[in-house]
Amino acid sequence: MIPVVLADGTPTDTFQELVLLIAAAAGVVAYRRIRGSGFLTWPRVAGWIALVVCVGAVAAALLVPAILWPPPSPVRIASTATIAIDSPREGQVFIGDPASVPVRLSLAGGEVVPFTTTKLTPTTGHVHLYLDGQLVDMTTALTDDLKVVPGEHTLRAEFVAADHAPFVPDVVARRTFAVKRP
Repeated sequence: MIPVVLADGTPTDTFQELVLLIAAAAGVVAYRRIRGSGFLTWPRVAGWIALVVCVGAVAAALLVPAILWPPPSPVRIASTATIAIDSPREGQVFIGDPASVPVRLSLAGGEVVPFTTTKLTPTTGHVHLYLDGQLVDMTTALTDDLKVVPGEHTLRAEFVAADHAPFVPDVVARRTFAVKRP
């Protein structure tokens, strides 16, 4: 069988080919009957029904496979590295509005690299820092200073692959701390 490829470059499967064949046949019937150049013994409404079948078959050929058989998700690389937050300490209180919060991390079994690549290894990557769920820094260092407003806060440090996407499972450390007004 000759492989069929859709206009976007996606190869079709047998289901799609069959439904597209039905759509083409229904389209020919619809065109010829509605224009009055064929299938003249059929009522004109049969041409319109064939047109609906044609449109429905095209929609089914394009939508049903994507819904029933989605492409497999790519497998993410795992890392044996661990990350820890050395500063701030759990529950530590800083004074300021905003306060300068020193962030010190330690990474075991991994290395922070200054480049982005799709050639992933389980031991190289970057660090992403999140404050209260919001990304505040993508860094290639294990130290940083954050300006933080008063309140209770959660710091999350994540060691991610060199393409900035997370390892699976995530390599994460969390710490809560507070900032009070002077």
